[in-house]
Amino acid sequence: MTEPAHFPLSAVVGADELKLALCLTAIDPKIGGVLIEGPRGMAKSTLARGLADLLGDGPFVTLPLGASEERLVGTLDLDAALGQGKAQFSPGVLAKADGGVLYVDEVNLLADHLVDLLLDVAASGTNRVERDGISHRHSARFVLIGTMNPEEGELRPQLLDRFGLNVALDGQPAPEARGQIIRRRLDFDADPEGFCAQWAPAQAQLLERCQGARERLAQIPLDDQALAHITERCFGAGVDGVRADLVWLRAARAHAAWRGALHIEAEDIDAVAEFALRHRRRERAAQQMSAPEPQGRQSFSAQQGQGAWGDMPPQATSTGARREVPNWAKKP
Repeated sequence: MTEPAHFPLSAVVGADELKLALCLTAIDPKIGGVLIEGPRGMAKSTLARGLADLLGDGPFVTLPLGASEERLVGTLDLDAALGQGKAQFSPGVLAKADGGVLYVDEVNLLADHLVDLLLDVAASGTNRVERDGISHRHSARFVLIGTMNPEEGELRPQLLDRFGLNVALDGQPAPEARGQIIRRRLDFDADPEGFCAQWAPAQAQLLERCQGARERLAQIPLDDQALAHITERCFGAGVDGVRADLVWLRAARAHAAWRGALHIEAEDIDAVAEFALRHRRRERAAQQMSAPEPQGRQSFSAQQGQGAWGDMPPQATSTGARREVPNWAKKP
């Protein structure tokens, strides 16, 4: 059965910061995935699915709402182990996501022990299932994309820190952008294949750029000068631990590869600073500790990923420099 067409990332209106973060994660999955924050109706699932396209033929797997631990990690059939002399493993969501993207909607509403488990496997690339002294392990290398609406509850700081990058979406696009969002969505719904064909050149250019960056990545050193600059800024931001330093350095290198450079420059460090620091600053942790528990934390909220984003003017970096809008974000 032919997989139905889905909205191409190159046709998404706006959300340039998130599209950049997703591209960087596709270039270097060791960055550790992306946590997307924003209200409902911000096309978070549409954007996350676009990452699977950038990774090639990898699967895009969604963690079902209310999934149990067994559904997540898989199960071992002990009766088969006794009768056949070997354990029979029934794969879970983690096994199915191997080599692709695991999308977790409303990750802040998952039980903490499931979030811990997800993040541990995402970091190690291996899932191990044990039952009554019998164990099974398998590869589970995937890019973890989590979404959350902060109004419905926060993640603990220890769990926030485990996500490589963090991006917040603005819930109020300008009227012109809103019009583009609706028009492109209507065009896609009316003729998905024709719409995808229209955006195929821009999508091919995006894929080519990501592939070239992946091939270039190993040639770019994680040099001491860039590391020293990053560690100074992490210290100045009051970041606990050293995960931010490592993620920031990897993301800066991926950004250099994205630009086509062979060395990490100051513009690469600045371009990804907020991605690495936003969810790790101490003031955010302090706000979470003092904030009352939001209402509705016990229920899940399904996101349908309606809407699409795309062309926006150049964005300002933290140093005030203007970032070039890549060709893949422009209309065909």
